Amino acid sequence: MTALLTLALGAVCAPPAVAKHNSNSRHGFVLEEATIDEIQTAIRRNKLTVTDIVEGYLARIKAYNGTCVKQPEGILGPISTIPDAPKINALITLNLRPAAREAWGFDERNARSMTDATDGDSAMPDALETAAAMDRKFKQGRKLAGPLHGVVMAIKDQYDTFDMRTTSGADAFWANDRPPDDATFVARLRAAGAIILAKSNMGEYAAGGVTGQRSSFGGTMCNPYDTERDPGSSSGGSGMAVAANFVTCAIGEETGTSVREPAKNNSAVGLAPTRELVSADGMIQRGITTRVGPICRTVKDTAAILDAYAGFDPADELTAFSTARQPPKPYAAYGSKKRLQGYRIGVVREYMDKSLFTIADEESIDIVDRGIDRLRALGATIVDPGPGGALFQSCVDKLVPKWQNQQFIDQFPAQFPKDAAGAPADDHITTLLNMWLHPNLVPHTETGRPSIRNLGGSGGTDTGDGRYNYNAYIQERGDSAIKSLTDLIEKANFWNDPVIPNRRASLESTDRQRTLANASSLQTRFTLQTVVFQCFAQKDLDAVVYPTGNVPPAIMTSPEEPTVNDRSPGLWTYINSRGFPAMTVPAGFTTKVYDRGPDRELLAAKAAALPVGIDFLGLPFSEATLFEIGSAYESATRHRAPPPNFGPLDATG
Repeated sequence: MTALLTLALGAVCAPPAVAKHNSNSRHGFVLEEATIDEIQTAIRRNKLTVTDIVEGYLARIKAYNGTCVKQPEGILGPISTIPDAPKINALITLNLRPAAREAWGFDERNARSMTDATDGDSAMPDALETAAAMDRKFKQGRKLAGPLHGVVMAIKDQYDTFDMRTTSGADAFWANDRPPDDATFVARLRAAGAIILAKSNMGEYAAGGVTGQRSSFGGTMCNPYDTERDPGSSSGGSGMAVAANFVTCAIGEETGTSVREPAKNNSAVGLAPTRELVSADGMIQRGITTRVGPICRTVKDTAAILDAYAGFDPADELTAFSTARQPPKPYAAYGSKKRLQGYRIGVVREYMDKSLFTIADEESIDIVDRGIDRLRALGATIVDPGPGGALFQSCVDKLVPKWQNQQFIDQFPAQFPKDAAGAPADDHITTLLNMWLHPNLVPHTETGRPSIRNLGGSGGTDTGDGRYNYNAYIQERGDSAIKSLTDLIEKANFWNDPVIPNRRASLESTDRQRTLANASSLQTRFTLQTVVFQCFAQKDLDAVVYPTGNVPPAIMTSPEEPTVNDRSPGLWTYINSRGFPAMTVPAGFTTKVYDRGPDRELLAAKAAALPVGIDFLGLPFSEATLFEIGSAYESATRHRAPPPNFGPLDATG
């Protein structure tokens, strides 16, 4: 690279002409799309240093990261989209001390802390200082600092970083906007040699849907493949940063869709791992479905990131279930498969039945069908119930009435009548037993038949999880200004936009909860796991495959595609959110899209090249199998492509 910024500890020189920084000029190394292996090979061969890598990414961030919508009333006002915007607003906080940040020309809002303007603590080296120290040690001993040496990462702002502000995208008035320590997984990434360069923008407090497209502190995110469209909430910034080559990999968080959706929408690989495999310590609003998921440009890199932080953590009791459940080799060793002989992969036709959905679904389904053909060509045995078939329905009909019991009873009052006092009007146990013996008796009514498309929602009248988890995090953080969810609401700014609702009303509703009652949700989790385990065993499956999501991302200020037959406008999520790992891999691009008009009317098709993802899902702790299947598919297809409007920078420095 030319005219690179050189930073010794505590000293800053003038930066390069970063508006058009040449990322391809150092010994033929190309930063864009570089994998972990390629970065480390270049370092070992003295083609570049970790400082070179960090500066190359900073140059791209300087060129392409920033406001991407019209906001005439400022960051907290209404927005409108910009076609082909030149920036995407993926990152909100940069790990640079004030002098380095100013020398690079980054805005004060990108500072590491808004409550510590001096930012002079020597125990908090910034990304460039850390890189320089790593380079010195490598020069002395010719030994990499760890398996992630030279890997530059962004972390979703939902997770604690001791050296950078953490507010889950909110403009909240913490006395100290830095938490006291790193989330466990962040500390493990650093110990493995990763450079944490930035905090990524996100849907505020992990909001999904329309609300998940912006945050009060970070502003609106824009999809780099079409800047008017949703980048994938709520971890959109992480997906965008990977797609646009601002970092090597990033971390998202998935409660329902928020690792796989931003990965899918940004032509990247995203893994939502088994919940019990990864610690959620140091996370704002952690829960039983929240997964710390890596997003990278290749399957092997995704596996390498998981290697660094998977496993037991005393700070997260759920990770005790991972003891002795990890594979004998590092996950990255499973990320280079070429053939799939011996693998049995089921097709979830419940997610791919065109007759149940709309024309907006069809092209993604066709693209994934072609992907399934490729899996077959790679040697896999494809277990396919065929068009209109249902892979899991026999297990659903057999097991749901028994294991869902009261929730199932409440769903079908005609089959399970009650008297005026709410007591059973006949023998509900006998009816349930008859359905277990004769699954054809399971009702199919206008209220819906139980299926894998709808089994796995909240499962009843759960309350209290949100308030409990917010307040647990706040109390552990120990801030002197914000001591409760009530404080978090009252001591904050929220955006005001008639089209995109802010988070205040939702937080206030959560704050009114007064009891913790999640038993029905846990029952639903157990029921769904029983169904999926049973069908996997009956059909001898290693994994299942389906579209990550059927519908391309919507224009941010337009209505989304309506939910149809339990297909939401987002991703397929219920199986994954109830304890099963899933990974999306790029499957290609659409040629057209069907948007909705202001009155939700279906508009005519228009040309659009938007990423499509193919999902691979397995049983708990089967991540190694998913990496093998995903890497073989990736190697045979090579569908990943960077966004054309955010390409390599010209050499002017």
